[in-house]
Amino acid sequence: MNFPDALFPQAWAVGAFLPLLAIWLWCFWTAPWRRLTDSAQMNVWLGTVVMLVLVWSMKAGVQPGLNLHLLGATMFALMFGRQLAIIGLSIVLAGVTLNGELQGHAGWLAYGLNALVLAVFPPLLADSIRRGVERSLPNNFFVYVFVTGFFGAAATVMATGLLASALLWLAAVYPAPTLVDDYLPYYFLLGFAEAWLNGAMVTLMVVYVPHWVGSFDDRRYLLNK
Repeated sequence: MNFPDALFPQAWAVGAFLPLLAIWLWCFWTAPWRRLTDSAQMNVWLGTVVMLVLVWSMKAGVQPGLNLHLLGATMFALMFGRQLAIIGLSIVLAGVTLNGELQGHAGWLAYGLNALVLAVFPPLLADSIRRGVERSLPNNFFVYVFVTGFFGAAATVMATGLLASALLWLAAVYPAPTLVDDYLPYYFLLGFAEAWLNGAMVTLMVVYVPHWVGSFDDRRYLLNK
């Protein structure tokens, strides 16, 4: 994740901004902005952005584009919905990119590709998982925490790793054996860590500050259970 500028062909890097701009327009048009008019909710949203900038800055990797870090995308999507999560994660990525540029490690050319992989795809998948769980499984507190929050976070991280690996392979940046042997296996470990972190954070929030988690409805998950 976090592809540097010179990793992909310039056409790929520049072309990625077109779908990204379209997605941003959709988010700005449909996002539940009224929720952020509450100063407390705005503070939580901004605080989540700042926290994830720090989390994304702590990454491990040995080759360009083959680095790993926690995402927090499932938690963000469960808290504020997919549109506000995409906007928030785009700001997170901008902060990380700016910090990398100041340190001479990365620039803005690959921002579009990075945003599609890290800021757009994970919240959309996390929200789709949540919707699928709501349709298919009982409305239960433990289903929400363990299936949507825990396993949903793991699945989102692993799928993001697959998407990043597929792009690296399609662009002929790295051969498939290198990605399969030296990169993808670590996503299973990262997915496990993300699942525990996300599950713990979501559990604490729905117990103590349920109004922070917009997708959690007391009437759906707790009433008459």
